[in-house]
Amino acid sequence: MLVLVAPGQGAQTPGFLNPWLELPGAADRLAAWSDAIGLDLAHYGTQADADDIRDTAVAQPLLVAAGLLSATALGDVSPGAVAGHSVGEITAAAFAGVLDDTAALTLVRKRGVAMAEAAAITETGMSALLGGDPATTVPHLEKLGLTPANMNGAGQIVAAGTLEQLAALAEDKPEGVRKVVALKVAGAFHTHHMGPAVDALAKAAETLAPADPTVTYVSNKDGKAVATGAEVLERLVGQVANPVRWDLCMETFKELGVTGLIEVCPGGTLTGLAKRALPGVRTVALKTPDDLDSARELIAETSTPAADAAGA
Repeated sequence: MLVLVAPGQGAQTPGFLNPWLELPGAADRLAAWSDAIGLDLAHYGTQADADDIRDTAVAQPLLVAAGLLSATALGDVSPGAVAGHSVGEITAAAFAGVLDDTAALTLVRKRGVAMAEAAAITETGMSALLGGDPATTVPHLEKLGLTPANMNGAGQIVAAGTLEQLAALAEDKPEGVRKVVALKVAGAFHTHHMGPAVDALAKAAETLAPADPTVTYVSNKDGKAVATGAEVLERLVGQVANPVRWDLCMETFKELGVTGLIEVCPGGTLTGLAKRALPGVRTVALKTPDDLDSARELIAETSTPAADAAGA
């Protein structure tokens, strides 16, 4: 069984869309999306520097656009399940047919702006902790006033809070944590600091008409499969101020019997976690179009014959 996943903020790098825009139709598709949301995605994906694409209002729609472009380039793919990390959940909602591409990009543009405005209220950030035991790490973070904003599994937790709290963490690591790495994000996402963004996103969601998922949609709120489009949208709204439980998503992948995982562009982060948490599962990260052939091979290997799918 194949699962298709989409990464979250911080995965973007300067110029990462350049090779993708050489594919037939990709530049036209990106231009149409840019017009629809009032943001020059091609510029930010090909020419902008690291600081420009670190801006939350830019990074989030850029990531969703990249995920959609690379998934389209795969051709005919019918995953058994889809999921996304943080903003990648909106990409996954498009994969599952809950939102069309334009609706997904319109929503993520409003999400990015709202979260950037919320982040501007207080200087905040996020840091990844590598190693350690959650039973020890989480109480330590809470003692420092930090939130375990991303429970990523595979020995990784991301802490979020004020810059002062994160500085204290760097000086006072939890027992067993090997390293604390500051992330290239501009706010304490998935914490109470994002409260104002929830209200803005809820208003934006009211204008959408979500469809029910056509494939299993795994929510990073709790790793549960969500059956209705209305609930997917409700979770997308609340997610901005609540922790990401990617560890529970990977547990669900195990229960579903996943044998292959493809991470759309800019891939690498989630496949890295899967290699440690899902031994035996073959993974492919779409970084450039050169990775498409490997991904197509994996799709062919994990396809279920129609007779088997029907129970014959």
